[in-house]
Amino acid sequence: MIPAKTLQDLQWERMVEAIASRCRGPLASRIDIPFASSVEGARRALAETAEVLALLREDETVPLDGHREIGPELTRVERRGALDAPALRDVMRVLSAARGLRLFLARRKERMPAMHEACGIDASLDSLHDELAAAIEPDGTLSDHASTELRRLRTEAANLRARIIRRLETMLHEHEAILQDGFHTEREGRYVLPVRRDAHEKLKGIVHGTSASGATVFVEPRALVGQGNRLKMAQAELEREEARILAELSELVLERAASLRAAVGALDHADLRQAMARFAVDTDGTVVEVPDQPRVDLVAARHPVLLIEDVDVVPGDLELAGGHGMVLSGPNAGGKTVALKVLGLAALATRAGLPFPAAPGSVCGFFDPVLTDVGDDQSLQQNLSTFSAHVTNLKRVLDGAGPRAMVLLDELAGGTDPVEGAALAGAVLNALLERGAAVATTTHYAPVKAMAASDERLRNVAVGFDVGAMQPTFELHLGVPGASSALSVARRFGIEEWIIADAEQRLPDRGHAFEQLLASLEAEREKLAAKSRDLVAREEAIAKGEAALETARAKVVEERKKVLDDEARELRNEMRTARKALKSARGELRARAEADALEEARLKLEAATKVEAGAPKRSLSFDDEGRARITAVSVGDKVYVPHMRSQAEVLEVKDEGGGKVRVRLAAGALKLWAELDKLRATKDRAPERAPERPARGPEPERRAVQTSDNTLDLRGMRVDDAVPMMEAFLDRMYGADEVAAYVLHGVGTGALRDAVRARLERDQSYVASYRPGTREEGGDRLTVIALR
Repeated sequence: MIPAKTLQDLQWERMVEAIASRCRGPLASRIDIPFASSVEGARRALAETAEVLALLREDETVPLDGHREIGPELTRVERRGALDAPALRDVMRVLSAARGLRLFLARRKERMPAMHEACGIDASLDSLHDELAAAIEPDGTLSDHASTELRRLRTEAANLRARIIRRLETMLHEHEAILQDGFHTEREGRYVLPVRRDAHEKLKGIVHGTSASGATVFVEPRALVGQGNRLKMAQAELEREEARILAELSELVLERAASLRAAVGALDHADLRQAMARFAVDTDGTVVEVPDQPRVDLVAARHPVLLIEDVDVVPGDLELAGGHGMVLSGPNAGGKTVALKVLGLAALATRAGLPFPAAPGSVCGFFDPVLTDVGDDQSLQQNLSTFSAHVTNLKRVLDGAGPRAMVLLDELAGGTDPVEGAALAGAVLNALLERGAAVATTTHYAPVKAMAASDERLRNVAVGFDVGAMQPTFELHLGVPGASSALSVARRFGIEEWIIADAEQRLPDRGHAFEQLLASLEAEREKLAAKSRDLVAREEAIAKGEAALETARAKVVEERKKVLDDEARELRNEMRTARKALKSARGELRARAEADALEEARLKLEAATKVEAGAPKRSLSFDDEGRARITAVSVGDKVYVPHMRSQAEVLEVKDEGGGKVRVRLAAGALKLWAELDKLRATKDRAPERAPERPARGPEPERRAVQTSDNTLDLRGMRVDDAVPMMEAFLDRMYGADEVAAYVLHGVGTGALRDAVRARLERDQSYVASYRPGTREEGGDRLTVIALR
C-alpha cells in the first residue's frame, strides 16, 4: 500500500492520467494502477510490459477491438435482472475481444510468456459468444433465428400490418375530400387517418386524438378495428416471446458471470500493459533491472511528468541504497526537488511495472514503503505552521521507515532556527540510516553538507550552477556539496545590487567563507566541465575529419585500383596471347629438335642392337631417350620424369589396382603425381640394366630452385597493394618460362597470407598448384607456386 501523501507529493496522479489517456478500452475512465507487493511481483509486472513494448517496436499491437464497459450489465444479471438486446450485444462484443486476445497470446506464448500467464481467459466462453451471436444482430436487435416461434410471430404481425396499410392506402383515395393530409399515421399503436374536424363524423370509426391545433381528428376506420385488434394481440404475443428469449440469454450470461468478469479483467490488464508500453515509447522509457537488494542506480534519468509536459529535462545519474543516504544541495530552483521526485517515481514505476525514462542498464530495486515529505505542507485546518507540519510528517516517516524503505525529504528540518534545524536534520538522518532505510534529502544547512562529507553512509550531490550566467544548469555532480548561492539567485531575479552588497556584508564570516569555498569549487568544476566538453567536441570533429579523409582515400584507392585493374587486365590478355604464340613456336622448335635427337637415337640403337644380339635376353626396356622403363620403385628412389625433363624423388607409391600404379614425386619445390609407366630410370640408377649401349651426352633438367629472381617479398605491405604486385610478378615468371615462383608474405595476422592464397586459388591462367613452404624453405611465411 502506497501512502496517499507519497502519491500526492510525487504527482503520481499525472502519471496515471498519462497512462489512462493511452488506454483503448473502458479502463481509461476507471483506471487503478496496482503496485506489486514483492520483488518477484515487480519483476513479473515489468516483464509483462517489456513483452508488449517489444511488440510495439515491431509495429504490432495487442488486439482489444470490441472491449467495452459491461460491469453494470453483469451486476444486473447477478441481481436476477434480464438484459435487453443492445446490452447482450455489448456482452457479445466483449466475448469476441476476449477470444481475440486469448488466441493472440496463445500464438505468441513463446515470445510473451508473462502476458500469456497474466491474461488467462476461459476458452469455454467461446460457446456463450456463439449462442449470443446466433440470437443477436449487430445492430442490437433480436435475430429472427433466435427461435422458430419468434420468426412465426414476426411474420404474422408483418402480414397483418401489411394488410392494414394496403386498406388505408385505398381509403386515402376514397375519403380524400374529408382528409386534412394525404397520408396515414399511428396513434396509441393504432393506424388512423387525419380527418378534418368539421368532417370527422363522415368517417365512421374510433377517434384516437386530435392535433395540437385541434384542426385534425385522428380516426381509426371502423372497417380496420378488427384487424387492428388482431395486430395488437400479435404484437403482445411477440413481445412475450422476445422477453422469454432475452431472459434465457441473460440466464446464460449469469451462469458465466464469474468467467466473464475474469475475461474483462484480462482485457483491462492487457490494455493497461499496452498503455504503459506506449508511455514508455513516448518517454523513451527503459525496463529497469530489479535486484534483490533495495538499491537504485539510474543512468541519465529524467522526470517523466516533465517529459510528458514537454519541459526540457537535463538527465542525471542517481545512486542510492538501503542504509545509505544522499544529501542534495545547491541553489533554489536548481533541480534538487526534481531529483528527489525522480527517485520516488522510479520506485513507484518499478512496483507498477512501468518502464522508466533512463538509459539501458539502469537498476531500481523494490522499496516498501516509499515515504515522502516534499513541498510546503502548511495546514490551516489543523492550525499547523510549515515547520510543525514538517515535524508531523517526520514523525510519520520515522515510525514507518525500515530496511526496505525509501525516504525522500525536501528541506529536512527547514523553516526554523538554522542551528537547531541543522542539528535536528543530522539526528533524523542518522536515525533513518540506523534503521536501514535509503534516504535522500535536500538541504541548505552547511552542517548537514559537512556531515555527508564525513559520514561514509552519506554522499553529497550538488546541483550545478553556472557562475557566469548566474543560473542553475540542472546537472547533478556526485560526491561534492553545492553552494546555495542565495545571493546569486536574488541578483538573477532582479534584486538591486546595493541590497545584495549589503547582504554580503552581513554574512557571518564562517558561513560566508564556507559558501565562498563551495562557490569557488563550483566555478572550477564548471571550467573543467567546459574544457572537457570542448575536448570532446574537438575529438568528435577530428574523428569525423579522419573518417571523411579515410572515406575519400578509400574512394580514390578504389577508383585507381579499378583503372589499374582494367589496364592490367587488357595488358595481361595481350601478353597471354603473345606468350601462347611464343610457347607454340618453342614447341615446334622443340619438336624439331626431338625429331633430330630421335633420328640420332635410332642410329645409335641400331649400332647397339648389334652388340645386344650376342648378350642374354632381359626384360628391361628403354624409351626413345635410351632411359630404362621402371616396373617398381620405393620411397626415396630417384627417377626421371620425361615430360618435365627433370629428375625427381619418390615420396609415395599408390597401387590403384588393375596394374595401375601412381607415384607422388618431389621435383625441387614442386610436388606432383605421375603414373609409374610414364617414369624412367635415372642415369645413375641400375636396377636390371640392359647391356652397355653407346653413351649419350647429359640432358639438361628443369629444376625448381629458389633464387632472388623468382622470389617476391611482400612483407609489410597492405593487401590492396600486395595482390596487384603479385599478379604482375606471376606474369613475369610465366613469361620467363619459370617452373615455380616463390612469394614471401610473412605470418603476422595472416591477412596478407590468406589474401595471396585466395588470389592463387582463383588464378587458372598461370597457377598449376601452390603450397606452403617446407620447414627448410621458411614454413608458412612462404607460398610456393607451380606454374603451368
